Amino acid sequence: MKLVILDRDGVINYDSANFIKSPEEWKPIPGSLEAIARLNQSGYHVVVATNQSGIGRGLLDMTALNAIHDRMHKALTPYGGRIDAVFFCPHAQDLDCACRKPKTGMLQEIAQRFNVNLAGVPCIGDGLRDLQAAHTVGAQPILVLTGKGKKTRDAGGMPDNTLVFSDLAEAVQSLTA
Repeated sequence: MKLVILDRDGVINYDSANFIKSPEEWKPIPGSLEAIARLNQSGYHVVVATNQSGIGRGLLDMTALNAIHDRMHKALTPYGGRIDAVFFCPHAQDLDCACRKPKTGMLQEIAQRFNVNLAGVPCIGDGLRDLQAAHTVGAQPILVLTGKGKKTRDAGGMPDNTLVFSDLAEAVQSLTA
């Protein structure tokens, strides 16, 4: 099975320092929806793995998160794209849970649910946590320079095998060429 794991905020949609708390705040980065459709058309299953500590902080509830994800799914439809599953960590950082990236619980759950080995699976994110989690499970860390990506690149400390692209569309172009 061909699988790609995407972070959400800063990769698919614009990020916000105040968190994405409603469907109206969810706005796709230009080219990201088309990129996901291209992955689908190339035979990839697309899964989102996203830290959503806004839930644990009381900034949004599950109804709002589901509505945001519903908007994301519906936005893909005109492009012929789909996201096969969304995994999220609802915990605040101070809970030290196993699922919050850079820990690997979410990625391990994806591997189990999809019955795949994550070795070499592209994991695309804009933050160091995304890259670290991918590297730890043997997946291919890919940084996009949207969202927090430029700050992440400039800060250094990324896993040695990290690939860097300007945005999701350019990363997908490389994967599907």
